[in-house]
Order: sequence, then structure tokens, then C-alpha cells
Amino acid sequence: MTSWRTLRASLILLLLLAASCGRDESSPPVVSYESVNVTSLPGWDADRQGDALGAFQRSCGVMMKRLGGQGTAAPHESGSLSGAWNKVCAASLTTAASENPKRFFETGFDAYKVKPAQAEGLFTGYYEPLLNGARQPDQRYATPLYEKPSDLISVSLGDFSDDLRGRQLWGRVQDSRLVPYDDRAAIIKGSLQGRARELVWVDDPTDAFFMAIQGSGQIRLPDETRIRVGYAAQNGRPYRAIGRDLVAMGALTSEQVSMQSIRDWLHQHPDQADALMAKNPSYVFFRELGRVDDTLGPLGAQGVPLTPGRSLAVDREEVPYGMPVWIDTMAPFPEGRRPLQRLMIAQDTGGAIHGAVRGDVFWGSGAAAAYIAGQMKEAGQWYLLLPKGLPAPISGGDLTASSAS
Repeated sequence: MTSWRTLRASLILLLLLAASCGRDESSPPVVSYESVNVTSLPGWDADRQGDALGAFQRSCGVMMKRLGGQGTAAPHESGSLSGAWNKVCAASLTTAASENPKRFFETGFDAYKVKPAQAEGLFTGYYEPLLNGARQPDQRYATPLYEKPSDLISVSLGDFSDDLRGRQLWGRVQDSRLVPYDDRAAIIKGSLQGRARELVWVDDPTDAFFMAIQGSGQIRLPDETRIRVGYAAQNGRPYRAIGRDLVAMGALTSEQVSMQSIRDWLHQHPDQADALMAKNPSYVFFRELGRVDDTLGPLGAQGVPLTPGRSLAVDREEVPYGMPVWIDTMAPFPEGRRPLQRLMIAQDTGGAIHGAVRGDVFWGSGAAAAYIAGQMKEAGQWYLLLPKGLPAPISGGDLTASSAS
């Protein structure tokens, strides 16, 4: 029998080779960076930067712990990676930063406009939904939310090659081979029986589908207790937007597609809903985070509570966690569509978030948050803020090399 050590070594080698295939090192840069004065960012003077400071401080708590373990530089040696981030994070915790957060960001950071090959970026929104659920299934509560399966294997390719930093693969071992994990169609038919524990059962498969897209949510149990569940893992399958399938079917026009319109269609066509949702092979597994504390948001991928209107989900291969990002886009508020120009902190990611200028704004919970998140699909630009003392990012280079995360 093949030993797990031998199998693991073979799998890693195969994964590295597969991940490297098709990469053209001679390709022109797909993104470049333009230095911009922080005070000239569009809408800078109208923003309340203090609303983003708490989110940045929480990210700093994670980054400083990580840097403290590296031992590569003294905490305030600003010419190094760890020194620059340690210095600005330490400054964020002082009274002066809290009293004048705008000046803190103006004096502590350099701004760079990100210019991708495409003309504009894309901004969407997400929120924390509330579902009805129970610990045990019955006729009403029949849709399971699964914990991470025991046989789901994740491989962080960056642990083996710096060129693959930020890339991760998921799968399971079958007959001494690593194979793709079960897709949504198989899972909803019961393929995980005996391989994954049901965390909770909910009363609406459509709501479960959309909560997986959001990545977290609240579950209201029959005794009115609310628990929070968060992202634990993903099956590694690519995300597919079923709104496109509805357009292709002629059920909706591209202008009509939103979270609300898709949800309405699924509820109105229960005989077709499962088949349509199964077209998205991606599947998310959850973990319980405890009872809901209304003072804190759900945990993002960085491991810190998300701040409504200030936490941003990004492509982890393009933007590191904890980095301040100035966004310049629009948002469909309930009272009308208007500019959204504000300071955000990269603290989360998502299966549909790919690209150098691709952001998903966390709006919190409630009806207004659900409305904005469901309607938001806007073009725009963003600017990354790097601590002073770090070199400017290189066009076409790896931005994560300038990061503490």
C-alpha cells in the first residue's frame, strides 16, 4: 500500500507542475501602478476615515503577531517590510491616530492607483443573511449546512514555491490519487453522508445557496437563539454565476439580474430550482462561531470581525489582507444610486472575487444591507495604500511581496 508520506510528496509535485502549466513568463504586465498623493484621492476630504481606523487596527493585531514571529527587523526599522508595517500599525493604536485618523493615513501611507489591463474594475456587495434553522432535521428543516468534510484536503502551493504564493487547491484522495472534490450536484444528492457532519439544518435551500455566496450568516433556532456561522472551507470547484444561466434561458434580461430577482425566480420555480443551483459546482462548508454578538460582525478570511461599509473582500492573489484600499465607484442605496468613495480595509475574500481591481463590499446585516448587496454591480477604480518606507510596487510584479500578510 502506498504510504501517505509518499502519496503526499507525489501529490505536491503534481500540483506544482499543474499549477505552473500555461504560465507565460514573457506575457506583458496585466497591471501597473501610478503614484498618487493621498490627499488628492477622489472624495478624500468628504470621507470619515475614522470609520475605517477600527477595522485597520483589528487587521494590525493579526499582522503584528505574524511579524513579531519573523524576527527580521526591529519593530520600528522602517526600511524593511516588517518594520514598515509594524511602525504604521503601532502608530494606529496611539491616541493621536484616533483623534485625527485622516492625518494618520495621510502621513503614514503612500497611495498608488492600480491600472489593470482592462479599463475599469468591478465592485459588488455582500451581507450577512439571517436564516431559520434547527439542530435536528424534520419536515420543515431539511436542508443541511455541512461542516468541513474529514476527507477534504487543501494544499497551499505558496508553501512550496514563492511563485505560487496565494494559490490553493482542494481535493480528496481516491485510489491513491488526488481528485477534485464532490461538486454541488453530488453534494445536494447526499454524497457527503458519513464524510461530513451536518452543522445545522435550515428551512429554505435557496437561502442556504445564497448564504454560501455571502460566506457567513446568522441562524435563528426554534428557541429564538441566534448563532453565527462562518466560512470553513470550499470544495475547490469554480464559482458559476447562475444569473447568466437565467439570461441564457430567457428567464431574465441582463439588466434584471440581481440577487433579489434570482431568488424570486428560484422560489417561483421550485421544480427547476435545484437543477439551476447545481449548475454552480462551488460549495461552501461552514463552522459555528458562537452566539451572535451585535457589537461585532462575522469573521472574514483574515480572521478578524468584519466592519459594515469598511471591510472589503479582495482577490488574495492580488491584494494582501490588512491593506487599506481607497475605492471610487457607485452604490445602489435604497434612497438612490450615488458615489461610493471611501477608505476600506482588505479583510476577506470569496470564490467569485478575481482580478487586480475586483472588490466586494461588506454591508452588514438587515434589509438595507441585503438590498445594496443584491443590487450592487458597479464599475470603478481603486487605490492601494502602502506604509511609507516601502518601495513602490513594480508594474506586473507581486504586490504581496509588499505585505505583512
